[in-house]
Amino acid sequence: MEWPTWSQALVAATISGLVALTLRRARPAGRLGDRFAGVVGPAALEFAFVATLYSIWRMARNLPLAQADGAVERARDIVRIQEFFHLPSELTLQHFVLDHGWLAEFSAAFYAVAHVPGIIIFLVWLYARHRDVYPHWRNALAIVTAFSLFIRFVKVAPPRYLPDLGFVDVSEIYNMSVYGEAGTGVSSQFAAMPSLHVAWAAVVAFGALSASTSKWRWIGMVHLVITMLVVSATGHHWWLDGIVAMALLWMALQLDTLGRRWVRAVRGEPVDAPLDVAALEHAESEVV
Repeated sequence: MEWPTWSQALVAATISGLVALTLRRARPAGRLGDRFAGVVGPAALEFAFVATLYSIWRMARNLPLAQADGAVERARDIVRIQEFFHLPSELTLQHFVLDHGWLAEFSAAFYAVAHVPGIIIFLVWLYARHRDVYPHWRNALAIVTAFSLFIRFVKVAPPRYLPDLGFVDVSEIYNMSVYGEAGTGVSSQFAAMPSLHVAWAAVVAFGALSASTSKWRWIGMVHLVITMLVVSATGHHWWLDGIVAMALLWMALQLDTLGRRWVRAVRGEPVDAPLDVAALEHAESEVV
């Protein structure tokens, strides 16, 4: 599936930012118009921010990181580390799904299409229903993505690049590869560590558990578990890739919390005061 390019996302961010700016500078007359501007303006501004982050992420994926220098050796190091800690074998899981064709095809499809829609649905839901914690998880998402993009400069091959150990590219078997033909040098081919799929799924899972008390919040955790199984079964990631991704998310959450406390301390506010969403949106509008 083709997702929006970085340029398309940047155009969308620009248009959305202009909408927010227009509503800020020239609020529609009347009570209804003022209410419309008060709802659409902040939403447009938030969309512009997220679309800009998405654009940066897409641009970063095009960095010249296709060289395989050291990538396969690091992958073999990961195998040895996982064996030392007695982690289960990705190969066993891959053989299991391949023995059940429908499960292998589902895994390939899930890896290809569930990544971006899952995080978009989560962000929209969190913004609409739990605005008080939305900035915290949005910031954590941005930070953990930045961590992942930085670490990708240390190239690590995914399991599918170790056919001597028995691994295959399940996505390639079902013509659902998001990277093109294996070995063609498309960016991210050697950026298995950490797994951004798992990082984003973890944001959805733990964000939903933190924000909501509904029984439906466990859907996010199901999404995370399926994602971790799928990325390993398809030959795209090691178990350790997902473990590191979740550790990075924990660090991202702590950094955002510390940053908020520091800002409040500088302002002379109680460091544990609840987030004033209305004040936050007003401040964002002032920036525009």
